[in-house]
Amino acid sequence: MDAGSPKGKQKSDINVTPLIDIVLVLLIVFIVMVPGLDKATKVVVPQVQVVSKPTPPDPNNILIQIDQDGSMTLQQDKVDAAGLKDRLPEAVMLQPLNYRKVFLKVDEDVKFQVMVDVLDAIRVASNTAKKKSLDLPDKFLGQDGGDVKVAVSLRKRMIPVAAPVS
Repeated sequence: MDAGSPKGKQKSDINVTPLIDIVLVLLIVFIVMVPGLDKATKVVVPQVQVVSKPTPPDPNNILIQIDQDGSMTLQQDKVDAAGLKDRLPEAVMLQPLNYRKVFLKVDEDVKFQVMVDVLDAIRVASNTAKKKSLDLPDKFLGQDGGDVKVAVSLRKRMIPVAAPVS
């Protein structure tokens, strides 16, 4: 290593060898990193399918609708409160154990007691179906909702807008 000139003075030249080493290492790092910096994400846009008629309800899902006048529909059949209590356990039994679902659509003008009665009928049907499918005595079944999951949705009535008079 040369610390000075032949006359004993210090040398003012920069030693470029370590600088070139650092620059080459940085160049290699950037060359390796550039392909990984691609930020574009491939997006698949869903295509719209036009269906001329509505699809029938899934037989594995039970749909109960309560209209504003209190009339009930189980799947697509009109039933009354007693008919619902009779037909619901058989419908629940057709669903696989631990995957039982009931969808309840209620109109916004329905009295609260009607909806509570339907939820109680679902609970009783769930306990009845659970008892029949597992062959359990009554003392092992509690007052819980059984194994049926209930999803409740509120249907709001659309108010028609009058056309402007010209």
